[in-house]
Amino acid sequence: MSQEPLRLLIVGAHPDDADYAAGGLAALYRAAGHVVKLVSLTNGDVGHHMKTGRGLAERRRQEAAAAGAVIGASYDLLNNHDGELMPTLENRRHVIRLLRTVRPDLVLTHRPNDYHPDHRYCSMLVQDAAYMVTVPGVAPDTPHLASNPVIAYLPDDFQKPYPFTPTVVIDVGKVIDRIVDMLHCHTSQFYEWLPYNSGIADKVPADDAGRRNWLAAQTQDRLRARALKHRELLRQRYGRERGDAVQYAEAFEACEYGAPLNEAAVERLFALRE
Repeated sequence: MSQEPLRLLIVGAHPDDADYAAGGLAALYRAAGHVVKLVSLTNGDVGHHMKTGRGLAERRRQEAAAAGAVIGASYDLLNNHDGELMPTLENRRHVIRLLRTVRPDLVLTHRPNDYHPDHRYCSMLVQDAAYMVTVPGVAPDTPHLASNPVIAYLPDDFQKPYPFTPTVVIDVGKVIDRIVDMLHCHTSQFYEWLPYNSGIADKVPADDAGRRNWLAAQTQDRLRARALKHRELLRQRYGRERGDAVQYAEAFEACEYGAPLNEAAVERLFALRE
């Protein structure tokens, strides 16, 4: 590890977006002694079929805090309403100040083409903050950065206008249990709202241990599929023998608005003995 710890900032639209898509990388960063900050640009106050408003926002804040605590990371929620995030100038300045305050080496966020408007606008806000973080006259109340951080996109399966094209794929097998532990904290989402919204609420086990096992199986299936889909990139990264042995993977795509995610940057930011 370098003398100065690396700083990872994951900016999602909702509480649970960050750890759902990059919980493995976050866990690896923390295990290596690096700094991790997870952020949701909305407070999640409509992400449920029975509860909304301030009470739900507070519940989701507590769930996110517990998820961050699993790996020793902070997890902050901004006070934008769920489903109403907009790429306003005010929100752009907020994201600029966030990046300047955290001083991340690596920023992860959604891609701009996504099913959820909050995801799309979250991506746009991070993209619009890129470069502007280096301009002293923009949001001058927060000291500007000397250079752009590396920015990369979280994975998705949408195909238009172009499919997710990973720049780096990492083995997260060593931390698969930590990923599940983090997601398990988001009770309102993974055991209530998302099963209801998907029409499988009747399949959620009633007991805590059964629920975690059920969620673990889903998470393993999802990250196993990611490894299978990007097997050739795993071989390129780890060599054929280990690349073929990777069971669970996370993948990230470079955003050209940040600093270049070249070979040197990949080695610096992703070589975490995963």
